[in-house]
Amino acid sequence: MVDIDFFGGVDEIGGNKIQVKGKEASFFFDFGMGFGRANDYLAEFLQPRKANGILDFVALGLLPCIKGIYREDYLRHTGLSYESEPALDGVLISHSHVDHVSYIHHLREDIPIYLSEQSYLILKALEDTGTTSFSDYLHLKKSFQLIPKKRGEGHTRANVKVDRQIQIIKPYKEFEMGDFRIRSAPVDHSLPGASGYIADNGEDTIVYTGDLRFHGQKPEITQKFVEMAQKCDPTIMISEGTRIDSTENISEADIEKLAVEQVDKSKGLVVVNYPVRDLDRLVTFFNVAKDTDRQLVVSLKQAYLLNLFSGQGYPEINEVMVYKPRKGWGLVGDDSYACVEDEWLCTSDIDPTHVQRDYKNWERDYLDWDNTITYRDLQEEPEEYIFRCDFFELKELIDIKPENGVYIKSSTEPFDDQMEINEEKVKRWLNLFNLPLVKGGFHASGHANGREILNMIREIEPQKLYPIHTEHAESFDILKEDGIEVVHPVLSKKS
Repeated sequence: MVDIDFFGGVDEIGGNKIQVKGKEASFFFDFGMGFGRANDYLAEFLQPRKANGILDFVALGLLPCIKGIYREDYLRHTGLSYESEPALDGVLISHSHVDHVSYIHHLREDIPIYLSEQSYLILKALEDTGTTSFSDYLHLKKSFQLIPKKRGEGHTRANVKVDRQIQIIKPYKEFEMGDFRIRSAPVDHSLPGASGYIADNGEDTIVYTGDLRFHGQKPEITQKFVEMAQKCDPTIMISEGTRIDSTENISEADIEKLAVEQVDKSKGLVVVNYPVRDLDRLVTFFNVAKDTDRQLVVSLKQAYLLNLFSGQGYPEINEVMVYKPRKGWGLVGDDSYACVEDEWLCTSDIDPTHVQRDYKNWERDYLDWDNTITYRDLQEEPEEYIFRCDFFELKELIDIKPENGVYIKSSTEPFDDQMEINEEKVKRWLNLFNLPLVKGGFHASGHANGREILNMIREIEPQKLYPIHTEHAESFDILKEDGIEVVHPVLSKKS
């Protein structure tokens, strides 16, 4: 029999950290951040202290207190012991949303991380373009390190970067971890690369859904996972239940049809907010732009991600427009000026390398492409574009000054206090620029609804079911009528 401990994902959306122990191996399904518990204590400018290693996270109940899994630099710096060998054989990542992957940052680098190629690419984009303090996903940047000075006596702080043991796994291909034989299977979700897992150690067969849906652009891959799981005759199933209490389903096709109708009515700039890593949603609005004789404008971050996914069925980077925001000195137009030896000169007469210094290295590759545009282009021909603009890019509207435009919200509804506050701020920005919010169903969830979840479980027919990633675990109890043992997990206190 396997031993399963739940260190997250219990009575909450996300935060999955599920440890599975067999006779010869121990691994985690996911190692993510729980939004609910984190938001109970933290805010944008109230974050755990890096100087305190993992201790702040453990004190707040965000990380489990388990010996032998955390990085040496954080442990040694706070006077904690470091085990010579890792206490885990690996972490199986279902997908690259932060509520499933974020806390990998704290793990030691000799613990193998198993994930799909597309999940790897998303983590690469997060690591390369992110600005947060805790984003060592593919590499570990050692902190609190000193090396001898090259000149003179003493030491100086070192920048030491080591590779994690990243294992790219192929769909449906079996691999071993101790006494477990494991396979991954792609599932459809609201970002590329999502996978479910099937793990068998000869005594138990465990099915883990990760996050999935049946109403996205690739429902057939989720159904194939279900069929494969059913054939394995599982003893244990760990299923997400984000929308177990919902019957609603809006598809990407529904969004596209509704958006085309609304964009066709607009005489000005169409501003849309959708998640940066939801490439299915990007495809939807790319199609909307084509159907309405417009061009989709993406941010530098999304351009970087598209470049990584080149050749994988998404729009190529040269098929969209890339928005170049003003940064630093704001030198993007002929009406920008800089002082040179007590003389103010037009920036068009200044070496363009001065402009590039305002941008990060990864951004500079996109600054001078033929399909790179600025606020001026959106000002001059607003009817030609659909401009993706998230919460943190609303300041661009000050430069753009949109007229006769509309705003389409194509992201999830607020589910915590901070999101509610941000939603009110968005409304103030829209009012400031007389940008009406188009009401309607412009968001397709990344999660199956209740009927689909229950039918999936009935088809797979596990002996025992653990509902996770849900605030309505009681809704699974109806499955007891089908002879399925429903076990409500509790947060583990083991250390």
